[in-house]
Amino acid sequence: MPLQFDTVKQRLRGVSVGLLTPFDGDGEITHWQIEENAQEHYRKGIRTYLTAANISEFHSLSQQERVGVTETSVNALPSDACVLAGVGGSTECAQDLIRQYDRIGVDAMMVMPPDHTYLHEQGVLEYYRRLAAVTETPLVPYVRGFDPTVEFLLDLSRMESVAGIKYALDDPVKLGTATTRGPDDVVWVDGLAEPYAVSYWAEGVEGFSAGVSNFRPEVGLALFDALSDENWSRARELRDICLPYQQFRDEPGQDNAIPGAVSVPAVKQGLELAGMYGGTVREPICPLTEPEVEQAKTLYNQLDDDISQLIE
Repeated sequence: MPLQFDTVKQRLRGVSVGLLTPFDGDGEITHWQIEENAQEHYRKGIRTYLTAANISEFHSLSQQERVGVTETSVNALPSDACVLAGVGGSTECAQDLIRQYDRIGVDAMMVMPPDHTYLHEQGVLEYYRRLAAVTETPLVPYVRGFDPTVEFLLDLSRMESVAGIKYALDDPVKLGTATTRGPDDVVWVDGLAEPYAVSYWAEGVEGFSAGVSNFRPEVGLALFDALSDENWSRARELRDICLPYQQFRDEPGQDNAIPGAVSVPAVKQGLELAGMYGGTVREPICPLTEPEVEQAKTLYNQLDDDISQLIE
């Protein structure tokens, strides 16, 4: 039984961990590894999960693969876990995906950033309305990749179907204006992970999606507690121990000039180093090179030492 609307909002007030999609050497999905990762995260205290999401390589999955990894995730977790499933593409494809997710029993639809070259704010809002028309499951729009006005954000926050907004724009002023002028009952989630959690908390976010916490969830949980207690000095310390690995994720990688190209394989490497399952990646993402693997190991070891001193 999916969670109630208010319970979904409550779960968004926390740490949202991405369930990455592990592929084997032939590019096939290893579903049992998704299951074990999800259960390990639950044992460590995570209650909110993103499946078939951006970090799950949504755009490299077929429609049925999106449904498959989501069904695996839902079935792997207890009923009190909150599973948000990625939705995107054309209106018809997204509606079809929503209907299939509803049959599985997901708790919320995370609407992926619109990937059309030419966007109109009113068209994007209509897209959300048409998705909401085929489900009673709450929507959580993921705002990233375009620069909307504050009025767009306010219109979005006032939709009855929207439980929360995952805000992944590098603009705290716009965020603060929207949270101040918008309704109080919509949950704003920091979509830029731990590095922005402290500053965006001051602007009105009540939860954040994981970066380093995808493979070391204790960091995110401790950071959320510090933010909730307004223990700013501890929150900054916890944020800072995440920064070196997060900065590594921003790098373009070898023979490439596009920032962030190593982001997903870097997290998958972190999962492997933490004793969980990452697997390889699919194109258009490239796996880490050997020097990058060694760099990830060095950064992970430093992270592990910092966690031992600050948390454990």
